[in-house]
Amino acid sequence: MRAITATTALSLALALVLAGCGIGGSDSGGGGGWDRNEITIGTSLPLTGEDAQLGVAVRRGYDAWVKVVNEQGGLLGRRVTLKVLDDASNQNTVISDFNALIGTEKVDFVIGTFSTRLALPALSITERNRLLYLDPAGAAPEVFDRRSPTYFYTEPAPPWDFGVPFARHVAAMPPDRRPATVGYVLTEDPFTASTVNGMRTILSEAGVRTVLTATYPFGERNFDPIANRVKQSGAELVVSAGGFADEVSLLRAMLKAGAAPRMLYQTNAPGELAEYAAGVGAENADGVFYPAGYTPTLASEGNAAFVKAYQELFGDRPGGLSAFAFAAGQILRAALTAVGEKGIKDQLALADWLHANKVNTVLGALSWDARGASQGTFATGQWQRGAPQIVLPRDLATTQTILDCWRCGR
Repeated sequence: MRAITATTALSLALALVLAGCGIGGSDSGGGGGWDRNEITIGTSLPLTGEDAQLGVAVRRGYDAWVKVVNEQGGLLGRRVTLKVLDDASNQNTVISDFNALIGTEKVDFVIGTFSTRLALPALSITERNRLLYLDPAGAAPEVFDRRSPTYFYTEPAPPWDFGVPFARHVAAMPPDRRPATVGYVLTEDPFTASTVNGMRTILSEAGVRTVLTATYPFGERNFDPIANRVKQSGAELVVSAGGFADEVSLLRAMLKAGAAPRMLYQTNAPGELAEYAAGVGAENADGVFYPAGYTPTLASEGNAAFVKAYQELFGDRPGGLSAFAFAAGQILRAALTAVGEKGIKDQLALADWLHANKVNTVLGALSWDARGASQGTFATGQWQRGAPQIVLPRDLATTQTILDCWRCGR
């Protein structure tokens, strides 16, 4: 976490003003780093605040990629350095940070933050500066609707497809096993809403009746009232869509309230493997479904090096968000290697190359449509006996067993 001094605050404010006047704008095009023996990449992440758990996960993915790429000779033969600022989950701060990175720090590239709330203002700055924006997390439909020519989502599929494989699995269950009712608990956020809406359509068409839709504001801490509503609704399936802290808090509150849906799906927290098991208890994670998108056992491009570097740096296995961040680095490297030195100054050339090519990553081969939406399938994971497994699609599955109950052994 960086310390914010009066001098720093003044510098950030000045950077914001100068950027608004066009200094550090499209003419800069990146490539203004101080040391030509290095390539500097900058970002702003929520390392403190409500999204800190997930912001740190993204930071760790970037750190692992920098370690790997430097061990392999860097980018264009130059060492990579990473400059990370802490926006504390604040939209105004992320604007100041990105302007400072581009206008004052003069980094060669910027790379994505976490969450749609922060990605949208950051993207407005990279668009104005004609800079590549690789986004590992936080792409609600509003982001893709901009059709930014330099925007690329680095997860396997856009958020409205995250829960589709699971929803289709539920819809295909025999009627006597399929949950008859569903309750949705989600943040007031366009990202989570798009994920829920993609699932709701499929489940509704399959006859699964909605008995609860409970929304809560970003930063909510008391989930006891919502947990009681979940219990009163009698929902046999609960879809929980939020961030790490609130999904963990909701599960704990449900246990406290005695809410016991037969099936539970959460969109974020279960993918942070060690942290989730520690946060809810391995026995309470059992049977929880989640959008995985990544597993450390994938035989994918660079995955062995990624897992090794991550374990050396942090002593644990990487989760999904760290993998999405690592993939962003792989994508940047592939484009810059193909385009060459001119790609630092002309980042539209990098974007053109990415629109025309696939890139092999730790997530598999990724390609993008004209909006920057990734074209792939988001795998579905499930916690089983204290360990995460990939259960869908079958060709990526790490087990052939799919539990149809949450906390089956309770």
